Amino acid sequence: MPAIALPKGRRVTRPSKEQAMEAVRTLIAWAGDDVAREGLLDTPKRVVEAYEEFFAGYDMHPEDILARTFEEVEDYDEMVLLKNMRLESHCEHHMVPIIGRAHVAYIPDKRVVGISKIARLVDVYAKRLQTQETMTAQIADTILRVLQPRGVAVIIDAAHQCMTTRGVHKSETTTVTSRLHGLFKSDPRTRQEFMTMIASPAIGQFIS
Repeated sequence: MPAIALPKGRRVTRPSKEQAMEAVRTLIAWAGDDVAREGLLDTPKRVVEAYEEFFAGYDMHPEDILARTFEEVEDYDEMVLLKNMRLESHCEHHMVPIIGRAHVAYIPDKRVVGISKIARLVDVYAKRLQTQETMTAQIADTILRVLQPRGVAVIIDAAHQCMTTRGVHKSETTTVTSRLHGLFKSDPRTRQEFMTMIASPAIGQFIS
């Protein structure tokens, strides 16, 4: 059974697919249904395959995604912003969805990275069991560590199904978290520019 590498050198041995399917059968029976009835026969397989997609981030390495950078950028040194990126994660406390949007910006210092790589980095951390606070910090800190830009800003605005579909049932509530580094933290004008661009309905609209 393969081992999953986690931060700080920790490793977790991954059970086999059949073991995971048996765990799903146990949960179905615990919920009170008949695992042998026709409609549920293939459910364990479908759930395990869905989990492979939901938690694919454990098999991806964040630093590798940002490894290829470009220096031929005509001395571009202004903000690069990826706005309104859809984010799908799962709460580590209840294993239910966190659905929202991420806004990620950085100010290059000689090097830039392909914009799709920033989106992939968001997915790496989102496709794991998470808290929103941790995920926000991981995205920003990885960009800072690998690209060494003059500033990084990450804001995530998301709804937690553990709060909207159970417990307190506050269906209209979203949670907003942020992480700022460099100029976004030290320079109020840079921070305000970032916030204005996120809030502006005129910026980020698709133009055909």
